[in-house]
Order: sequence, then C-alpha cells, then structure tokens
Amino acid sequence: MKNQIQSHVESQVGELKDHVNSCIERIEDVQSVKREIGVVKNEVQRKIEEVEEKVQGTIGDIEKKLCELENRLINYPANPELMYSRPTVKSLTFDGQTSWPVFKTQFDVVSSAN
Repeated sequence: MKNQIQSHVESQVGELKDHVNSCIERIEDVQSVKREIGVVKNEVQRKIEEVEEKVQGTIGDIEKKLCELENRLINYPANPELMYSRPTVKSLTFDGQTSWPVFKTQFDVVSSAN
C-alpha cells in the first residue's frame, strides 16, 4: 500500500512539474512577445517621427515657394499686351451746319463714351 501511495504521489508530482514547466514556457513566450511588441512599437514611433519631420520640411518648402510666387506676382509688371483699353471717340466740333440740339446730343454721347 505504501508503494502505491508513493507511486501515486510521484505521478502527481510529475504531472505538476510538467504543468509548471508548461506554464513557465507560456510565460517565457508571453515575455518574448512583449519584448518584440516593444521593439516594433519603438520602430513605428521612430518612423512616425521621421515622416512628421519630412512632412514639416515639405510644408515649409511649399510655404516658402508660395510666398516667393506671391511676391513675384505682386512685383510682376503688367503686360501692356494684356491690358484692356477702351477705344476713345474723337470729340466733335460744332461746324454750324448741324442743328444745335442734334450736335448737343451727339456730343453728350461721345463724351459719356470717353
């Protein structure tokens, strides 16, 4: 009977040792995964910071170019070929041949057009 109890206890102890070893392996696996997650997290953070720096640099360059273009546009002389000028109509002179009311009407139209 003593041998049976001892063998039963030894088998139980063996099962417990196996279970403990299995748990230890799982804990080690979890710790390994946590370390890998930490490494990946640091890598991702570094990449994000690099991208932010590049974006800020690009935004700065774009703003600088935009200011240069705005200044160039402000200082750019107007092209006379592109300027629109209204044609002028030569003023009439009273010659005495035309009646005064007709001349006055024509004169008013020409002067308002100019």
